[in-house]
Amino acid sequence: MNQRVSNQPVSSAHYDVVIIGLGPVGATLANILGQAGVTVLVLEKEAAAYHLPRAVHFDDEVMRLFQSIGLADTLLPYLALSTGMRFLAPDGRVILDWSRVHPTKPQGWNASYRFHQPELEDVLRQGLKRWPSVTVRERCDAFAVDDGADATAVRFEDLSSGKLHTVTARYVVGCDGARSLVRRLIGSGLVDLGFHERWLVVDVILKRPRPDLGDVSVQFCDPRRPATYVRGVGDRRRWEITLKDDEPSAQMAEPARVWSLLSRWLTPDDAVLERSAVYTFHSVIAETWRHGRLLIAGDAAHQTPPFLGQGMCAGMRDAANLGWKLVGVLRGEFRDGLLDSYQTERFPHVREYIELAVKLGGIINTKAADVALPNTSRNAENAQQLRVEKPRLGRGFHFGHSDQIGRLMTQPALSNGARLDDRVGQRFCLVIERDLAGALPAALARELDARGIVCVDTTHAEVADWLRSTGHAAVLARPDRYVFGTADDAAELTALVGAARGLR
Repeated sequence: MNQRVSNQPVSSAHYDVVIIGLGPVGATLANILGQAGVTVLVLEKEAAAYHLPRAVHFDDEVMRLFQSIGLADTLLPYLALSTGMRFLAPDGRVILDWSRVHPTKPQGWNASYRFHQPELEDVLRQGLKRWPSVTVRERCDAFAVDDGADATAVRFEDLSSGKLHTVTARYVVGCDGARSLVRRLIGSGLVDLGFHERWLVVDVILKRPRPDLGDVSVQFCDPRRPATYVRGVGDRRRWEITLKDDEPSAQMAEPARVWSLLSRWLTPDDAVLERSAVYTFHSVIAETWRHGRLLIAGDAAHQTPPFLGQGMCAGMRDAANLGWKLVGVLRGEFRDGLLDSYQTERFPHVREYIELAVKLGGIINTKAADVALPNTSRNAENAQQLRVEKPRLGRGFHFGHSDQIGRLMTQPALSNGARLDDRVGQRFCLVIERDLAGALPAALARELDARGIVCVDTTHAEVADWLRSTGHAAVLARPDRYVFGTADDAAELTALVGAARGLR
């Protein structure tokens, strides 16, 4: 891609941030930083995005993130709505129902989307061309990072020419996958949450309509051969099938064996194989996400079984959390210590998702069919009805003791029909009762204006409804839309705004 070439010789260039890895997480982080004018170099070992599907799902929070970087509308034509997932016993009985169709859209988007990863990556990479401060270099393999007091040196090989180069940066972020170089250089171990299984992943493209396969994803909780069916976009369908210990990976991925395993659902007359590969699903989290100027995100920081569809989503949340903090530190709005909150907030958040995915894996494998799941009720079929609530962030850059703190705020529509985030952008947002807003002390009003905090009051009906649900007169949300703190009068609001500059 070699999107932009700096006027400086490569070996003497300096950047605010070097990102290693141009997968979805690296590309999203680069878009966040580029939107803010941060100088970024992205180093990607491969010549192009991987051409076959990998991740297939993201949720409304991630779609809201794509909205914030101006790419949601571009992505929409490539997406399909996901209506949910059902867990079936061997006799076909529904034992767990996770429906994803909701009449309300708290984040301003549908709860769940399916996508084809090469199309998503193309949109993200094309989006980087909007930002003059972002340089992308493909076929460049980073092999060493030397963390210094004032800057970090990154050494890499241009695989097209064989030349070695060195650049410097204030920060380096490893979005470089499960075998992350940056994680190894940080010296981080892994917290093991106990799930490690081989599964055969098969992607097919239908030759003819098969409406009987259904639009709902299905977990076949069969002790003989647990399997997952996923409805992709267009004619794409996926099966994930567990492998037994004595089944060699290479043989199980051969076409004849694959079609044998798929025979209960379809035949070669129905579809063509696009890909078959054996993956080992893991449940691990890196112990250390930051050391000095080095940070990690995405699969470099955590890996999860796919049963919640939250693998890529978790990496996107990393990008959203880390992105605004890097911008604030690089602009001098906050001290470097703000970056320490990245891991303390994200680690318990992603752990909660991974632990639930592991529990669901136990149900699918019929090892824990009666496992107690949070937020479940019984539906008309007497199946457990699963509701997955978005976790709160761990301790970090927050203020006060309200239950709202660390939660993702909703995205209400404004009176003119616009979404909240389109007005606020990548800034702090103060949602405030109209009467309190009209009675703000002059000094506080000036500070809000000087700091670029966008005030949205309750003249907007949906804003008023949400603020009322919190039980507070004002809520201050961060650029990633997680709640920083709350207030009920002008004095508390003054303290709240003061705390928001506490790491300056």
